[in-house]
Amino acid sequence: MTTSTARQQPVLNDEEIISWLEANPDFFHRNPDLVAAFKLPHVSGGAVSLVERQIEVLREKTHAADLRLAELVSIARSNEQLAAKIHQFTRRLMRAPTRREILTQLERGMREDFDVSQTVLLLFGTSADTGDLRFVRPVDAADQNLAGFENLLANRRPRCGQIRDSQRDFIFGPDSSGIASVALVPLAGEATIGLLVLGSQSRERFHPGMSTDFLALLGELISDALARD
Repeated sequence: MTTSTARQQPVLNDEEIISWLEANPDFFHRNPDLVAAFKLPHVSGGAVSLVERQIEVLREKTHAADLRLAELVSIARSNEQLAAKIHQFTRRLMRAPTRREILTQLERGMREDFDVSQTVLLLFGTSADTGDLRFVRPVDAADQNLAGFENLLANRRPRCGQIRDSQRDFIFGPDSSGIASVALVPLAGEATIGLLVLGSQSRERFHPGMSTDFLALLGELISDALARD
């Protein structure tokens, strides 16, 4: 009695098949009938040919690339608009002949150029020429109400988000109830001279995840302008 054992064909795993196809890119070119015979399951429940699936994948990639390009164009336009606003604001400060006019143009620029609904400038020390400028608040640097801002002022980096009710009441006074988010911008030269606070009725206007580079630039511009006198 003779027996024979069928020789088992080796089973290739996915990685081996992929490697072989990558090493033989002309395989489907040499076997065009195989391409047409392949049927791939589709999300709709039917089946499509390999060529149709390739076309679909290319369309999806093209659509994703179009979306990414549109996003980049939108970001570029936003940056261009922001650069124009910063330029306009810088000119406001440069043309202001006095400290009082600098402060006036600062508030106007925040309101007109950057659409900030509430601006408060806490200036450390006293200033005789700011008495009737409602948004300017002369504050003693040792004021206990500033205790919650010590790290911010020491780091000299802007911060965005929400603040405690007591801090909000101290800064905005009677208008504090309408403030949902703030941007805190330390003003510093050789020493810290104040804190610029921008308030918004929207919680998303100044959120913790936003970039503060633009705010830091504004802080430097304002600090340099106030140091002129």
